[in-house]
Amino acid sequence: MNRLKEAITSAKNFKKEALEIFGKHETSKFRTITIEQTKKNLKQLSIRQDKLFSEAIGCIEKGFYRASIVIAWAGFIDCIESILESDGMKKVHTLRPNWKKFKNIEMLKESISEYQIIEVAKDTGLLTKSECKTLHGLLSKRNECAHPTNFEPSLNDSLGYISELLNRLENILKRKY
Repeated sequence: MNRLKEAITSAKNFKKEALEIFGKHETSKFRTITIEQTKKNLKQLSIRQDKLFSEAIGCIEKGFYRASIVIAWAGFIDCIESILESDGMKKVHTLRPNWKKFKNIEMLKESISEYQIIEVAKDTGLLTKSECKTLHGLLSKRNECAHPTNFEPSLNDSLGYISELLNRLENILKRKY
């Protein structure tokens, strides 16, 4: 029995080391492991957000690069929206009085663009001006992937996009809001 356990442990260790080696090659789909590890560091993600980022990583592994960008953005913006809603939307309503008709974030999302949501996140102090500009650019890339265009992201584009979202999210979540 011990020999079986040792063989299983050795096989798992071999797989882990092999994936780390493959993950260093630029065209290797095993590079998603690094992103998976980054995602695990974000302990404040909701079940829905974690699932969205996991699906985005799964899309990369299957070669669905456009879809990976769209789904990763969905996970990211859901987290931003959750933070904005965490105080009962008091800061949002103070800054945008005409948005008081939206009692919760679900109602807000149906009428307000994600571009504007990023803007209000900046105005509430959740995001810096620089982050806001960068996120508008990432939203544009997401839109390019979500609609018929000639843009065809590569493995590296998708990995970079998701990695950037996760890193930015990690920094945002460290702040007090």
